[in-house]
Amino acid sequence: MDFELVRPVMPASPFAGSVESLPIPSPIRAEGGFLRTDSPAMSTTSHSSHRHPSPSDSPHEQRSAKESTEIEAHRQRELRWVAALSATPATQARKSKKIRKLVLEGVPASVRYQVWAALADSKGKRMDGLYQRLAQRERVPVYANIERDVEECFTAHSQLQDGSLVKLLQAYLCMVPDVQYSKGLALIAGQLLLQSPEEDAFWTFISLMDSHLRPYFSNGVQLEVDASLFAKALESNDAAVAKKVFGDMGIPSTGVCRVWFMAVFADSLPADYLLRVWDVFLFEGVTFLFRAGLAIFACCRRLLLQSTSPDTVLDVLARPPLSVLPPNPDAFVEQALSVKLKDDDVRKQRNKLEAQVKRRTQPRASPMATTPTISLPKS
Repeated sequence: MDFELVRPVMPASPFAGSVESLPIPSPIRAEGGFLRTDSPAMSTTSHSSHRHPSPSDSPHEQRSAKESTEIEAHRQRELRWVAALSATPATQARKSKKIRKLVLEGVPASVRYQVWAALADSKGKRMDGLYQRLAQRERVPVYANIERDVEECFTAHSQLQDGSLVKLLQAYLCMVPDVQYSKGLALIAGQLLLQSPEEDAFWTFISLMDSHLRPYFSNGVQLEVDASLFAKALESNDAAVAKKVFGDMGIPSTGVCRVWFMAVFADSLPADYLLRVWDVFLFEGVTFLFRAGLAIFACCRRLLLQSTSPDTVLDVLARPPLSVLPPNPDAFVEQALSVKLKDDDVRKQRNKLEAQVKRRTQPRASPMATTPTISLPKS
């Protein structure tokens, strides 16, 4: 029984950007509270006593007892998250060992968007009324491209065809005009909208971009740097596969990493795997994208070594077959966390290489050339 995959019901936002203001449900409230009404914690049966299956039970009784136990365990996980988020300022969430432990244990669907908002510290970016004002600006030049990508990328999600995702991206590109639009932005923002009310999704998107991803879309330097570091990390983990892909077949590392990093794997992994990758990524940062990519290479190793063409390799890596992935999303996360990679070294090397590449590609750039651009409506 997998409670993580219950589709979220989108309530009005229970907070105006502050995780600290979220109510502790004591008792849990269905209206205006922290948990969704379909949460196991909202169930009247979840408060009753539970027993473990007995060998003397009938198969039906054993299944019922097992399901009851799983519901209670899920309920307890939800309540631990509610208590942790209420007690932890959003600015400190990614520094908290307790939050990290909870992230690795799992994030219930009923609290996922609040968890993501806290890990991104969207409260720190939020400005009341700004989203609607940005959305009312003149359409950006790539508006038609956004509409096309939304229609193509989210055919299975009719709720994203209502104009909300196009509106979110229109507002963002008006606010941050130095960002170059690509389909990856639609894929990332769409995942947030599938979890969150519209304006909450916008501010989480702003925070996510500013904290981790914006350099990928502002210039080609960061992707080049990270792709180079990823190729070295793969060589350390599996020299034979690295030689086959990047050496013998001559596939540029940017060709592999662009599909993954510039969409945070949104177009590469099954939905349940993707949610768990995002849970951990929002806590760990970009280094977990490296880890997830290395895990995919490990899963696809046999197929890659047997491949005879670059196109086949790129297709396998872009969308790994479900048959080669670990049996469940948590197992994939465990595999990603177990790969040989020193996160602190990657962070240091990123900064060093980025400076070198910038000196090589922008020798005459003034200090102001790398200043992020933000365009806000006049009051």
